[in-house]
Amino acid sequence: MPVRRNNVLTGFPFPDLWGKRAEARVRFNCTTIGPVTRPHVLLSVAVSIDGHIDDRGTERFPLSNAEDFDHVDRLRAESDAILAGAGTLRRDNARLLVYSAERRARRTAEGKPEFPLRVTVTRSGNLDPELRFWHCGGARLVYSRSATTTVGHLAETKTFSDFSEILDDLGARGVRRLMVEGGTSIHTAFLEAGLADEIRVAVAPMLIGQATAPRFVNPAEFPGGPARRFHLEDVAKVGDVAVLRYFPKITSSPA
Repeated sequence: MPVRRNNVLTGFPFPDLWGKRAEARVRFNCTTIGPVTRPHVLLSVAVSIDGHIDDRGTERFPLSNAEDFDHVDRLRAESDAILAGAGTLRRDNARLLVYSAERRARRTAEGKPEFPLRVTVTRSGNLDPELRFWHCGGARLVYSRSATTTVGHLAETKTFSDFSEILDDLGARGVRRLMVEGGTSIHTAFLEAGLADEIRVAVAPMLIGQATAPRFVNPAEFPGGPARRFHLEDVAKVGDVAVLRYFPKITSSPA
């Protein structure tokens, strides 16, 4: 049976990650700041056993498996917006699409856009207009620390000073479920500011073993310091990948 813990409804079966049974939990996790309700923020990442999200090669290193990719596609379909940093767009040429036609059809049947709003964040505003992100999949939004960008003709652009401003703006746009897909600096920023409601970590059964390969987060001063323990909500076996769900705003204690 679901129970409420710290104003969060928990105890839903793992496969229903964003679905109907989880709607109440997501709703209670939305944060109201004045007249604006910020979205529930889910950080999604795949890592190797030694904590890397990629290797040092020029091509994206496949950490996950087909079954987990399908889970991620479902999470995307059930989100109102998907966010990835400019570095992720450049490195992976990421599109942030919902690939399942059935899921896209379900979104439109529910009166939603076929694709969630796709969002990127940049310091410089210097983004390649030829990236696939700009040429598929519906509405796009760029948050930039620079007042000028190279893609103003391809997407709505908005300046920002910190990530709480981004959440306020997305909340004002009606975004209630935000899925954040990296990269390292973006995940670090959300966690350092205490803005993440949920972390989904898919642990792949491999070792990268490269000291300079990118990791999930950079060194930072995280809320509560290194001794703080996040609440572990679920662990699931997805093929040969272990998927863990943490609620970082809830502190746990060792048994």
